[in-house]
Amino acid sequence: RPESRVWTVMLLLGTCLLYCARVTVPICAVALSTHFSWDKKQSGVVLSSFFWGYCLTQIIGGHISDQVGGEKVLLLSASAWGFLTILTPLLTHITSAHLVFMASSRFFMGLLQGVYFPSLASLLSQKVRESERSFTYSTVGTGSQFGTLVIGGAGSLLLDWYGWESVFYFSGLLTLLWVYCTCKYLLSEKELIIPIDYLMRGLSISKQTKVPWKQLFKKAPIWAVIIAQLSTASTFFTLLSWLPTFFKETFPESKGWVFNVVPWLVAIPTSLFSGFLSDHLISQGYKTITIRKFMQVVGSGVSSIFALCLGQTSSFCKAIVFASASVGLQTFNHSGISVNVQDLAPSCAGLLFGVGNTGGALLGVVCVYLAGYLIETTGSWITVFNLVAAVNSIGLCVFLVFGEAQRVDTDSGYMDL
Repeated sequence: RPESRVWTVMLLLGTCLLYCARVTVPICAVALSTHFSWDKKQSGVVLSSFFWGYCLTQIIGGHISDQVGGEKVLLLSASAWGFLTILTPLLTHITSAHLVFMASSRFFMGLLQGVYFPSLASLLSQKVRESERSFTYSTVGTGSQFGTLVIGGAGSLLLDWYGWESVFYFSGLLTLLWVYCTCKYLLSEKELIIPIDYLMRGLSISKQTKVPWKQLFKKAPIWAVIIAQLSTASTFFTLLSWLPTFFKETFPESKGWVFNVVPWLVAIPTSLFSGFLSDHLISQGYKTITIRKFMQVVGSGVSSIFALCLGQTSSFCKAIVFASASVGLQTFNHSGISVNVQDLAPSCAGLLFGVGNTGGALLGVVCVYLAGYLIETTGSWITVFNLVAAVNSIGLCVFLVFGEAQRVDTDSGYMDL
């Protein structure tokens, strides 16, 4: 139990630093646009480039994690993205093609971070009992809000005091410090080594793994959770990428630390509460799938209502309330579809989570760029929030109709696992 608690805290910090690195560009978007003379479409290209890389490593990252252990993959990717974050502002001084360079940098950042959540899903599905999955995943998942909160607060101050470069240095150095502490205090030297035969086995999806891929992908619940996951992931990415710009342009007199901090500060307790509530209701005898669907209704449905309200208000205070409610309630997804993958197929949860996140990243590219296009052509932010609500509604409806929670990777008609 003590070791479990330490790992939970360290994984929460890892998720926090993942988002610190991921959100550096959205936080600095206005400053970068001014510095490099980008318009909205060019900013949209840079912001969406992350997701092109993000979608390429999801599946293979999850599968390798299922084979060699998620903690090894997590630490390797964190080391790489930490160095890249530090090097990005340094390398901008030796190139004149700033748009191409920043888009390429974001692409490689997505490539490196794409393995994180599939690896996390694989690790938790193998190490955490079913009755504790919702709270554990929700706790670790709060790192995404906590990270956005940290970089929103500290990053806004660093941006004002020392310029956009300092935000990158801050995030990258903290990531490398986390990797060092995790390797030194939580893993032995033997655990850090990945034998070459294990790595090769992880890189190949063969019959020896005895996972019934064809049969799994014929199951409606598998597709339901994948479609719901790609819908919620893409809309979260859209809000994450454009909310700072929305507040900066709609309320130019407002302080960056307010709108970059408050919504994510609210999201931390809501995420923890959703995990606690989910596990408690299941322990009281409610059906697992009923609770998963209820959490998803709140995470995708109710949060979209507040997103729509955000596009209609002209009051800064109301906008903060609506943004906080929308972002905060989205964390109920952690206790819905995010753990439903582990319900359905714990033996290959990492790979299946990777499939869903790949779809989410691809749709995220489209939605993030489309949001920039809609703002540039219509001059209205309402269209962006309508897009978020529409995509969320499609994923929610599919999950409500076809979602299940029984294991489908041990069916007697399949290969033996």
